[in-house]
Amino acid sequence: MEECCSTKPEKPHSHNHEGHDQDHDHGHSHDSEGKSVIEMFLPAIVSFMLLIVGIVMDHMIKPEWFTGWIRLIWYLIAYIPVGLPVLKEAFGSIKNGDVFSEFFLMGIATVGAFAIGEYPEGVAVMLFYSVGEVFQAMAVTRAKTDIKSLLDQRPDEVTVIRDGKPETVKAEKVNIGDIIQLKSGEKLGLDGKLLSETASFNTAALTGESKPDTKTKGDLVLAGMINLNTVSEIEVTTAYKDSKLSHILEMVQNATAQKAPTELFIRKFAKVYTPIVVFLAIGIALMPYFFVGNYEFRDWLYRALVFLVISCPCALVISIPLGYFGGIGAGSRNGILFKGSNFLDVLATVQNVVMDKTGTMTEGVFKVQEVNFNNEFNKNEILTFINALEAKSSHPVATAIHEYAGAIDHSVELENIEEIAGQGLKAIVGGKELLVGNFRLMDASGIRYDLKPDNIIYTVVAVAYDKKFVGYLTIADSIKADAKFTIDQLKSLGIKTTMLSGDKSSVVKYVADTLGIQNAHGDLLPEDKVNKVKEIKARKQTVAFIGDGVNDAPVVALSDVGIAMGGLGSDATIETADVVIQDDRPGKIPMAINIGKQTKRIVWQNIILAFAVKAAVLVLGAGGLATMWEAVFADVGVALLAILNAVRIQRMKF
Repeated sequence: MEECCSTKPEKPHSHNHEGHDQDHDHGHSHDSEGKSVIEMFLPAIVSFMLLIVGIVMDHMIKPEWFTGWIRLIWYLIAYIPVGLPVLKEAFGSIKNGDVFSEFFLMGIATVGAFAIGEYPEGVAVMLFYSVGEVFQAMAVTRAKTDIKSLLDQRPDEVTVIRDGKPETVKAEKVNIGDIIQLKSGEKLGLDGKLLSETASFNTAALTGESKPDTKTKGDLVLAGMINLNTVSEIEVTTAYKDSKLSHILEMVQNATAQKAPTELFIRKFAKVYTPIVVFLAIGIALMPYFFVGNYEFRDWLYRALVFLVISCPCALVISIPLGYFGGIGAGSRNGILFKGSNFLDVLATVQNVVMDKTGTMTEGVFKVQEVNFNNEFNKNEILTFINALEAKSSHPVATAIHEYAGAIDHSVELENIEEIAGQGLKAIVGGKELLVGNFRLMDASGIRYDLKPDNIIYTVVAVAYDKKFVGYLTIADSIKADAKFTIDQLKSLGIKTTMLSGDKSSVVKYVADTLGIQNAHGDLLPEDKVNKVKEIKARKQTVAFIGDGVNDAPVVALSDVGIAMGGLGSDATIETADVVIQDDRPGKIPMAINIGKQTKRIVWQNIILAFAVKAAVLVLGAGGLATMWEAVFADVGVALLAILNAVRIQRMKF
């Protein structure tokens, strides 16, 4: 089972039955690319009209000439439009080493029907099979198109300002540093930096969020965003092929290569099941000779042919991947990107959601609330030193200090800069040691202080200079608007919640209590988070971890499914996480779990439906109680019902 859940994409399959679910490479479906609905159904329409005329002449008009060779040729002409492509596929599959394909089953069943004189039934079986194949091809194409159209929003051409004049060029030929002019209503073709003072964008293609997003000068804007107001200018920062949208699109296209365990099992099952059924059919045709007194080869051959039609695993092989396609498409529509159908399955069974605090449940936008320094130190000088040192860090706390302290003084000389994991920063300034971090850093460095850190609710940045305690800054972060709703939804699904954070325990406890999170642990180093997740997994619980996917890489790797918040901001996040929530909204976490649960439910409904109907009709067929018409329902009818059930998920609201 571990092999099934590997995060490495599988290699593409050759043109065979096993690859059926990935590219649906049938004669019908393969040729259906670019065809209209009428063109796809035309062979079936021609065949149906000829079959109806033949049946009317057989049973109502009964002309004397409609017998013998003329009758056979009439039904052969009716058979060719739908039968020939399937027979070609059967030979192609045999050449590729896949003898027991569904094309082979339908081919020998219908040719056998002609051999024993059951011409109308032979045509009817292939006709209904052909119609089913067209519906399957349409459903798969629609599912793939739904997924791709949600993301492939890049325009082919963009307007670039060159020598002060607008010039239309191919998007892939635009260079980094070029200036793009984006008119109102136009889609941006490449990632860039906004040069205009302000601009509003529709980001629905990327985030699933239709609410306009206002950007200001210097902000990052991404390919796929639509300019909503005045003409804007953007400086290109990323090549066309390296844009966030390109990464996301590639990820979703590759998602179909990563199979869920259920999908892999059905594939393997079909490879074993189909040849067994073929040999059973041979047995049904021949074995009664030794046991039945009035053995009639034609009757038992008919039963064997019915048995073959019923046994075709089409309903399973196509409807199950289609269900997973639908789940991935439903996620994409809502700004949730699944890297594979296997993660849909894992999310459906999640028992414990473990989350980071900053940027996941809180905005991750810190602001300095208070600066409390001892009077013996020059406040402005120390702040200048801290600001220069924090410039070496990308932590949100550093950003808050920059905003508070203002421009960085580059004349400050920093030596021996050292970042201590889970504690803070250390450097030499003016020959004296500067420490900026939490109180663990103070304790480890032997700095004495006369206050109780636990009594301060907010995040505290402690400062020491020249081996003396300077004081501290308090920094606060606001809780996201839908964080409480998220935890309530997870509880309603029976999922336990745990918060793990490197922030101080009092802050973590405050946020956890406000949101109703069951377990919360603060003051954690990266290795402490790993140990906490190991403890949860030791209780045999399926764990989803939500974080930034970069700093928490060890925990993401350890969890059963890693969910990244803020995927638009980081290529590394997209690479690391199994699921990416593009708009930073934690409310998408229970939505992703619900999509996983609904997908799994639909997949199992289809499995049970297919097995139950096929088992019942197989028994009837072997006993001579089922005709080709029941066989057609057991194969094509069940496949169509399963397809209709599978595509439901694409239209569900979560």
